[in-house]
Amino acid sequence: MDTKALAELLFPQVTESPEDVIARYPARELPEGAKVTRIAPSPTGFMHLGNLYGALVDERLAHQSGGVFYLRIEDTDQKRAVEGGVRMIIEAFQSFGLHPDEGATLEGEKGEYGPYYQRQRKEIYHVFAKALVEQGHAYPCFCTEDELAQMRVQQEAAKENFGYYGKYAKCRNLTLEEIQAKIAAGIPYVVRFRSNGNVEHKIFHNDLVKGKLELTENDQDLVLLKSDGIPTYHFAHVIDDHLMGTTHVVRGEEWLPTLPMHLQMFQTLGWKPPKYLHTAQLMKIDPETGAKRKLSKRKDPELALSFYRQLGYPTASVLEYLMTMLNSNFEEWRMANPTAPMEDFKFTTAKMSGSGALFDIDKLTDVSKNVISRMSAEEVYWQVAAWAQEYDPEFYTLLTRDSEYSKAILAIGRGGKKPRKDIALWSEVKPYMSFFFDELFERDDSQMPALPAETIRQILEDYKTVYHPEDDSNQWFARLKEMCPKYNLCADMKAYKKDPSAYAGSVADLSMVLRVAITGRAQSPDLAQVCGLLGADRVVQRLHG
Repeated sequence: MDTKALAELLFPQVTESPEDVIARYPARELPEGAKVTRIAPSPTGFMHLGNLYGALVDERLAHQSGGVFYLRIEDTDQKRAVEGGVRMIIEAFQSFGLHPDEGATLEGEKGEYGPYYQRQRKEIYHVFAKALVEQGHAYPCFCTEDELAQMRVQQEAAKENFGYYGKYAKCRNLTLEEIQAKIAAGIPYVVRFRSNGNVEHKIFHNDLVKGKLELTENDQDLVLLKSDGIPTYHFAHVIDDHLMGTTHVVRGEEWLPTLPMHLQMFQTLGWKPPKYLHTAQLMKIDPETGAKRKLSKRKDPELALSFYRQLGYPTASVLEYLMTMLNSNFEEWRMANPTAPMEDFKFTTAKMSGSGALFDIDKLTDVSKNVISRMSAEEVYWQVAAWAQEYDPEFYTLLTRDSEYSKAILAIGRGGKKPRKDIALWSEVKPYMSFFFDELFERDDSQMPALPAETIRQILEDYKTVYHPEDDSNQWFARLKEMCPKYNLCADMKAYKKDPSAYAGSVADLSMVLRVAITGRAQSPDLAQVCGLLGADRVVQRLHG
């Protein structure tokens, strides 16, 4: 076979050599040890937690080392692509605080190693495909879908491995004349890789998550270019990762079976492969069976990134929780560094688990409470306002009507050694602070303590005469204690616990009567501060019922 003539027959339009292309992608000038990572999603319209999980690893590896984190759009599969898919990808990552240094952006492309859309790199792939044909490492395949299906039936009957290899690779040995005739007849074809692998042989690879792996050598003649000239993932990502200087590839463990294919292709092209990190699948405990299973697009709404934005989980909460899943020592570090930015944590692949990562929404919510408790009232206000503007416009109007008033509400119990942890989601802020707005205030008298109705009425009436808006929390509580004897309520909680039968109740019951009347609920932030913000007129009005 005259492989040079075959290459010219298949790619007459290609005039560049691989060396010409490589010259346009010089080695990156980066500090020693700097890592270059990429996120390379397909624009299918669904961005999920697994995407973010892997992207966080990419971002940390690159930025901790002084390297580059870039976004490449793998848009070779046009059948699954959705309109606006690229925008969804970019906005999803941006909403979670992940900002690639180069690649696709909403404004266009940024960086010197593009194009960053694979469909725009068609000519580049053809240069390397031509070179592989010329070297005898690739060939055209004219097999139809029906023929491939029939081949699979034969393999199944013979209990042999599925695929296009060995004796089943019937186009592998076509003569140049046969190929010329088929092309002249207009028969469509793909370009396949000519594998020299043997499934009887093993290869060894050190994965940065899975450790030392023993894998079966690839014997499949993979499709490199489809009949429309667009590359497959297997071919495109090898070319792109080499040219763009990718040092570390982070991807899910479902790609492990393809690793021998990709390593073989790097070897054939004469290139050093990047380091691979195959992350564990995200698992959950099924509420019906109690067993572990993979997070599912069909069953689990929490797999979609939009789920977290809609409920109002702060970006920082989701990222911190994912980091607890990625590195087992993160929680210990956070306890020792409660106010430090997450970026100060030294992420390492050595602490990543090779087994299934268990996702727990309740644990995420606990993490989120802690994250929000560390925020200033100012920060909480602006994040809540941004969320409400998109998901609760009516609340947004109330919240922003008097920003200083809203910030003062959010400041109650914030700061100090033991800040309040009432809020886990931005969607919880409205019910948390609703009683501060007359439009949302509702009183639930079922929350009143078990005191006679007349006693409750009298407490509310009497409190009007002793209420002083300027009282701090200590002064406010002291006045409540002074009121207790009139209603046979014990002002000393220790004394009350010793002999509760001697009293109608305690100062806690008196406080609860006021709390329910003023806030409408049994639990609220410090009532003295609440009253101070509501103002004397509204406090008295609510005491009237």
